[in-house]
Amino acid sequence: MSSTDTSARSSAPIPDHDPAPDAAPAELAWRQADADVFVATSRGEFAGFVTVDDTAHVVHDRHSRRIGSYPSLAAARQALVDATRPPSRSRERLHRRILSRRR
Repeated sequence: MSSTDTSARSSAPIPDHDPAPDAAPAELAWRQADADVFVATSRGEFAGFVTVDDTAHVVHDRHSRRIGSYPSLAAARQALVDATRPPSRSRERLHRRILSRRR
């Protein structure tokens, strides 16, 4: 079957948002991919990775964008957890309020 064959595709609509927005964010599962690479997944989806060099642990998100550099693997992992956590509702309200004052 080719990738363009639609007969095997589901006709169910694809949600454009998280199906459980009020649920706690999924925890990251970590695997060591190589001696200097650690990969994180969330609900089976790629969430990011940490590379280790001589002096730092460099974190990248699921789009391979650099998040930052940290002195320990634990700090690097926590940075990815923080980066994948959805913003709080109070922070979203504050952001909207600040933007509305700029108009």
